[in-house]
Parts: sequence; C-alpha cells; structure tokens
Amino acid sequence: MFRDTGKVLIGAGLLIALVGAIMVIAPRTGIGRLPGDIVYRRGNFTFYFPIVSSILISVILSALLWAMSRR
Repeated sequence: MFRDTGKVLIGAGLLIALVGAIMVIAPRTGIGRLPGDIVYRRGNFTFYFPIVSSILISVILSALLWAMSRR
C-alpha cells in the first residue's frame, strides 16, 4: 500500500516540477501572449484570458498522449 502511495507522490512531484519549469520558460517562448488571447483593460482593471495559448497547449498535450498510447 505504501509503495503505491510513494509512486503517486513521486509522480505528482515530477508533474509539479514540470509545470513550474514550463511557467519559467513560457514567457520567453511567447506562449501566453499569442495573437487571439483576450486582454481587456479598463482603468486599473485588467482581464486576461489566454484562449489561443490554451488551445495550442491542449493540442500539443493531446498529440503527445495519443503518441504515447500507441506504443
């Protein structure tokens, strides 16, 4: 039982580290500021919705998971 829990915790930790690395690298690549991302500014209020970036990331992850499941 503890062996399975340990594997899950290691996997979760690696996933968190991967997400953190992506968050550090993403601004340099332009992801998050693509044309089509919605930015609404009014006074001291800013609403930002990265729709195109979300779609791009979803397509890439779907392709990776599909390729991994084909093995």
